[in-house]
Amino acid sequence: MRPDTLPTADARAIDAIFAPYDRPGAPGASVMVLSHGKQVYHRAFGSADLEAHTPATLNTDYRLASLTKAFTAMSIMLLVKDGKLHYDDRLVDVLPGAPAYAHDVRISHLLTHTSGLVDYEDFVPDSQTAQLNDDDVLKLMHRTDTLNFAPGSAYHYSNSAYVLLGLIVERASGMPFPKFLHDRIFAPLHMDSTVAYVKGASTVPQRAYGYTGDSSGHFTRTDQSSTSATLGDGGIYTSVTDMVKWSDALDLRTLVDPAAMQRAWSPTTLTDGKVSGYGYGWFVATVNGEQQLRHHGESTGFTNAILKYPGRRLTIIVLTNRTGGAPWDIADRIAALIPN
Repeated sequence: MRPDTLPTADARAIDAIFAPYDRPGAPGASVMVLSHGKQVYHRAFGSADLEAHTPATLNTDYRLASLTKAFTAMSIMLLVKDGKLHYDDRLVDVLPGAPAYAHDVRISHLLTHTSGLVDYEDFVPDSQTAQLNDDDVLKLMHRTDTLNFAPGSAYHYSNSAYVLLGLIVERASGMPFPKFLHDRIFAPLHMDSTVAYVKGASTVPQRAYGYTGDSSGHFTRTDQSSTSATLGDGGIYTSVTDMVKWSDALDLRTLVDPAAMQRAWSPTTLTDGKVSGYGYGWFVATVNGEQQLRHHGESTGFTNAILKYPGRRLTIIVLTNRTGGAPWDIADRIAALIPN
């Protein structure tokens, strides 16, 4: 029988890792460690809202940033399951307004960052204050007339691809992307505090606000930037409590069948036969002979990580409301403390 909690020494070692977050005047972190189906460590540190003196909790909702991409990929997988999309569908056939130069880009290329699309953030000047939405990103794709490389021939991380995937979900499903996420993922999994946030149209129940620190340790609220309103690449807010439900659904193949999850959690073979380290919304690697799945998320004021070792049924989730802090390194340090 495995214990329901970590040995005291290991729990204290994790507590010590989060010492920089563990004070009222600092932005917070919420942490969840799942081992063999049990929550063996969970704790929140610091503040969700410095101005209101609101402490972070396990139910605090953080902007996921690029941890959103796994949800966007799952949305596509659900529509493939429905027969409304196919992985080899061309972008120009499933998304009106897609640029003609992307005529050979397929949905599978978008999912695996092998599309060759220029990242839309390259077109956004540092001086811009107006926020972009997903339709704006589609328009920005017309600022160029070429891809970075032939689709499928190379890997290059592309936020553009995942914004366009969100638009494809809207087109194929006939409903706004936030509603699709709610109806097909959040509600069935009882992720009751999770939302794809649209300013003026949705509410984040227990919202954390983002901050950036300076060299003296003073933090300034930096909750939004010009690229913080796009959805498909980073727009979900959720808590570590709800992320447990998401992680369990992936492990148990609740939303799609094992073959679909195998596809999502497998690295991509490029046209030259080389293998990239990305599947469908997940970085995929073999570490010390075991499969490792991970993703990081970085946006103004938020930095997050999820790390999974399916073979030993280990999942580590670290959500923070500050710029920087490298929670992916923290997740690795925690993993080293957890017995197989």
